[in-house]
Amino acid sequence: MKPMNEMQLSFPSNSSNEAFARAAVSAFVAQLDPTVGELCDIKTAVSEAVTNCIVHAYRNTIGTIYINCRIYEDGKVIVKVRDRGCGIEDIQKAMQPMYTTSGDERAGLGFAVMQSFMDRLHVASKPGKGTSVILQKTIARRPAKNGQ
Repeated sequence: MKPMNEMQLSFPSNSSNEAFARAAVSAFVAQLDPTVGELCDIKTAVSEAVTNCIVHAYRNTIGTIYINCRIYEDGKVIVKVRDRGCGIEDIQKAMQPMYTTSGDERAGLGFAVMQSFMDRLHVASKPGKGTSVILQKTIARRPAKNGQ
């Protein structure tokens, strides 16, 4: 199925850009008229994915984060957050709640949060090459008000 609209972003992995990424995806998805809850779910998942890039992929350096967002007529939203950072050695281990490579300062809940707020989550990674996180959520279609 061909997307009805698509946008792409790339930006430096500065921590200040996490809020920008969340707001940009939120503004783009707003054209589907999501509920506040649906929009909050997407914003939270994007925030976690971008934060993972900032904290883990580009440790002690600045790299580029790439976001591609597609929306479909059936209400499906697919957000791909990608980096070219250090990659993940063991994806299954990294996706377990409480697992972190950043010591005591991180809770290790990023992937668990993404999974809980989205309909689907797919993670692909190659050590030394980077990671792609694909988030998918379908925005519920609501009947038009007053026959509109």
